[in-house]
Amino acid sequence: MQRLYDFIRRHPTGVDSFWALVLLGLTLVSAGASQANTGTDAPFLIIPVAVLLCLVIALRRRVPERMLVLAGVVGVAQLALDVSTMPADFAMLVIVYTVAATGARWASRLALSAGLCAAPLAQLRWPSGETGVAGNVALTVFQAVPFALAWVLGDSIRTRRAYFAQLEERAARLEKEREAQAKVAVAAERARIARELHDVVAHNVSVMVVQADGAAYVLDAAPDQAKKALETISSTGRQALAEMRRLLGVLRTGEHQEAGEYVPQPDVQQIEDLVEQCRGSGLPVDFKVEGTPRPLPSGVELTAYRIVQEALTNTRKHAGPDAGASVRLVYFDDGLGLLVEDDGKGAPHELYEEGGFDGRGHGLIGMRERVGMVGGTLDAGPRPGGGFRISALLPLKPAH
Repeated sequence: MQRLYDFIRRHPTGVDSFWALVLLGLTLVSAGASQANTGTDAPFLIIPVAVLLCLVIALRRRVPERMLVLAGVVGVAQLALDVSTMPADFAMLVIVYTVAATGARWASRLALSAGLCAAPLAQLRWPSGETGVAGNVALTVFQAVPFALAWVLGDSIRTRRAYFAQLEERAARLEKEREAQAKVAVAAERARIARELHDVVAHNVSVMVVQADGAAYVLDAAPDQAKKALETISSTGRQALAEMRRLLGVLRTGEHQEAGEYVPQPDVQQIEDLVEQCRGSGLPVDFKVEGTPRPLPSGVELTAYRIVQEALTNTRKHAGPDAGASVRLVYFDDGLGLLVEDDGKGAPHELYEEGGFDGRGHGLIGMRERVGMVGGTLDAGPRPGGGFRISALLPLKPAH
């Protein structure tokens, strides 16, 4: 049954042609019986009219507007040649429905007008002698109703198809929007993970490299200092592994719920520990907090910590030997100010202009992205008296 239905849908003109042949057969049989009984309507007039009307049904879905015109011409010819109504005239109802459902708007309006006029014209041309004027009027109205219903049914089908087409278009558009939003979300998440990994790896590995170099330098002359450096490398490595384990853990389905297995996100309170770690690695850091510390949104807490972390990492990388740094946290009424400076030789301008070169400079890019996500501002560049300065202002919102 499904195969038959699919065949019918794939060959609509063939199906229409089949019904046209059936209608033509009925018309010829009816005409033969009528002529045998009354001797009216010569076959040479009935047959061409019936063939043309059946042609209207056969081609109604391929060229509906042209078939409407053909049906109108045949109807006028019937009136002029006095060829009375026959079963093939059913094609006029069919073409009115078809044009209303699929034809152009002008053809739909023309079909409605012609259909409503067909019944009165036929009644005037072939009046019923057995009924009076009132009966003829009632009969005319009764004959006009099928044309009106055919047009209404076709027009409702057109409206329904347009509605479903609009729904499909809207669904396709929403699907594209969802795909675009998903791509944006994936890109944003990749950037966030890249920032986190960069901050964790760059800072901790930088500390480990500095300590390893120092340990190698004093290994023979000062074993105690070398041992202390190795202990710092060990603790820094464990901290880096813990943070990386947290980052990788949230990427696995469901594991982000087991928060107890991972270290918490860094916050402003841990900046002091970060400064102590840098001091232990040989970088003098002056740390001060101004204003009254208070709870901050988690996004601001993490952003502040990462900015200080990246700034001190850059100081170790680019400030040169014997450089010192200072970190200032200032609590304003509506914002948190960060100022990290060093008195070293400063970083190459390629690192803070145009996003870096040769794959470097991603730390400053990550800083700007983080600050932008919390609605803050950041300024990074060389100090007038030498060295490098990073300043940021992060807006404060009530912590919930």
